[in-house]
Amino acid sequence: MAELERHGAVYVLTLGEDENRFHPDRLTAMNSALDEVEAADGPRAVVTTGSGKFYSNGLDLDFMAANPDAAEANLADVHALLARVLAFPAPIIAAVQGHAFAAGAMLALAHDQIVMRADRGFFCLPEVDLGIPFTAGMNALIRSRLPIATAHEAMTTARRYGGEDALAAGIAAATAGEGDVLNAAVDRADALAAKAGAVFGTIKARLYAEVIAELKVR
Repeated sequence: MAELERHGAVYVLTLGEDENRFHPDRLTAMNSALDEVEAADGPRAVVTTGSGKFYSNGLDLDFMAANPDAAEANLADVHALLARVLAFPAPIIAAVQGHAFAAGAMLALAHDQIVMRADRGFFCLPEVDLGIPFTAGMNALIRSRLPIATAHEAMTTARRYGGEDALAAGIAAATAGEGDVLNAAVDRADALAAKAGAVFGTIKARLYAEVIAELKVR
């Protein structure tokens, strides 16, 4: 389950040790961690990361299929998390050390920056192959955070972008070697930590107001 550790001004939020799919319990843990950061005083920033092979594989489709009465609420909670990260009032960087697929890739996109491992792991939006259309909110998020040509390719071909390809396509802000992804992301977050606060959050909330509105439609 999600765990939060502080390293100076930077809080490292590890999403978990499995595929880190978005189940209600994980979403609750992630939001609790973000609550703690948001309530802190002074310079602060967040780095999210996974463990091993996965950053996040997105929605917990098994849970949603087994609990149809809770599926819509779970999706709405994922949308709410994406909106929260998009306007988070402190710098927030995704250290994508492994696979970021579907809603897991969208979570990474909601961050201010993405640092990816150069030689392993993929960024992928596989919905076209899964036969699942993007929600209006997800579509708006992807369009707002990617160059339109990259968004078109990623959404219509389900291409798997390695780190260097993601950097070239405008998905990632930087790449790092094995074992260096988290440190590289922490360094970037630390350099921005002094910008945290209400003004930082307001700027992002207004910048992405239309996207956030779409994500909050139920």
